[in-house]
Amino acid sequence: MSAQNEKTGSWSSPAILGWSLASLFYLYQYALRSAPAAVVPQLSHAFGVTAAGLSTLVGLFYYGYAPFSLVAGVAMDQLGPRKVTPIAAATIGMGTILFATGNLAFAALGSFLQGAAAVFAFVAAAYIATTRFPASLAASLIGLTQMLGMVGGAASMFLVGPAISAGLPWNAFWIFMGIVGFILTTAQLAFMPADQQAGKTVGSKRVGSRKSNVIAAFRSVFSNPQSILCGLIAGFLFIPTTTFSMIWGVQFLQEAHNIPYAVAILRSASVSVGWMIGAPLLGLLSDRIGRRKPVIIASAALLFTCLLAILFGGPGLFPAYSLGLAVGFASGAAMIPYTIIKEANRPKFGGTATGVISFINFSLSAILGPAFGTLLARASNGANRALVHYQIAFTPLLIIVALAIFLTFHLRETGTASKTAETPKHGQGSEMPYRRSDRPRNALERGHNV
Repeated sequence: MSAQNEKTGSWSSPAILGWSLASLFYLYQYALRSAPAAVVPQLSHAFGVTAAGLSTLVGLFYYGYAPFSLVAGVAMDQLGPRKVTPIAAATIGMGTILFATGNLAFAALGSFLQGAAAVFAFVAAAYIATTRFPASLAASLIGLTQMLGMVGGAASMFLVGPAISAGLPWNAFWIFMGIVGFILTTAQLAFMPADQQAGKTVGSKRVGSRKSNVIAAFRSVFSNPQSILCGLIAGFLFIPTTTFSMIWGVQFLQEAHNIPYAVAILRSASVSVGWMIGAPLLGLLSDRIGRRKPVIIASAALLFTCLLAILFGGPGLFPAYSLGLAVGFASGAAMIPYTIIKEANRPKFGGTATGVISFINFSLSAILGPAFGTLLARASNGANRALVHYQIAFTPLLIIVALAIFLTFHLRETGTASKTAETPKHGQGSEMPYRRSDRPRNALERGHNV
């Protein structure tokens, strides 16, 4: 089937099948990484660590996720999803089984392996969405991928906590999920379509040395200041979810507002539900209006307002679940920079670009996740935690979201509406037209001081 047919064909087309398999893999890994937040007391007891210690253990996921984002991106460009995703699914299954042993050392290794393998799911889905579908669908499909991930996260929060509270051994869930990982490995091997373009050509030359092509890809993407901006903005909008909601959300509701465990689980899961709605709708809105920046700025302003209300507003100021839904909805704008970075770099480096933004995004989570846990521990000084301690520890989230807004103003608009005055002037070796609107307007866009 031709590339054009793949982009516009039926639901049996290779493009849609590949994207669906990668997105299902992403749903699975998101359910897995969301589960610890629902069972913090049980896991702390099982591993003999404090809540802060458990945060560090779970945070090893991001220490694997961040650096292997770069590996995943280049692997997609050079090898294609079919050769990569089965290995990733098998690795995450193995890491999950190691976590289920209950041994702290094995669990740490398992958490790291889960993160290292999990990143391949989203990078594969984004790679297929931006290389095998029309550009006008890119943000929508990436948002839909994130929505499916949040379906897995919400299902995990809704089901795992109550099931374990009802008597299900905590490690039974992780063993089951490890088996699912191996089932996904088989599915990827059997049905993931081959990518005929991956690794074949770079410019007009056949790939002879993958090492030189990898270096060229990293040099091109990392030297583009728009890539760095995209990574920072996505990371700053993601952190309220990855470090606050997914790790501390349930504990915050219980300890700061005396909300019962079962209700706290549901309220924390509402953030994932908000993501399910916001990620695809904000992506669709961005595609429809042909603009990226206004959607990011408006969403970040909403996120800032909601976080302010959560930390400093009264518990009855807004209806139950509304703030969680709004936080998730607004945070869904973090996926739009994933589209921008592909539009701001050469198409042949699409996988690498996705890997780079994931690397920056989750490096921030890996660094700041434990930092917030440390801030909370110092604020409480070993005593029972209360609202004031959470306010002290998580007020920096407001600064982080404000930074995302500031940086977005320095981001170059890449939406289709910005291309109406396009001037087709190709640079040497470039595969993208250079537009007047692409001219650097400040130091951030020139890339000399980023």
